[in-house]
Amino acid sequence: MKTTSKQKPENKARLEARINSQVHSTIKRAAEIQGRTVTDFVVHAALEAATKTIEGSHIIQLSIEGQQAFAEALLNPPEPNNALKKAFEKHAELTGNRG
Repeated sequence: MKTTSKQKPENKARLEARINSQVHSTIKRAAEIQGRTVTDFVVHAALEAATKTIEGSHIIQLSIEGQQAFAEALLNPPEPNNALKKAFEKHAELTGNRG
């Protein structure tokens, strides 16, 4: 595939793994079932697992009680305590934002 001046060639990285022959046979069979090469199968599976892992680290799951407590805190926040009031004052002092 030729690249034009508007297209940039893809940056590629190499990934290697040593696996036993039974694992290789299983992966090869699964790749054949999906009509993929072993490399394409492994890259797709690894990318899918990586994406799930990353997404999972950004999701917070709460119990029903936790959800209710969170919603309650948003809807009816407590009055600011002295520490929070001082923090707001310091922030206003540092930023010049006295609104």
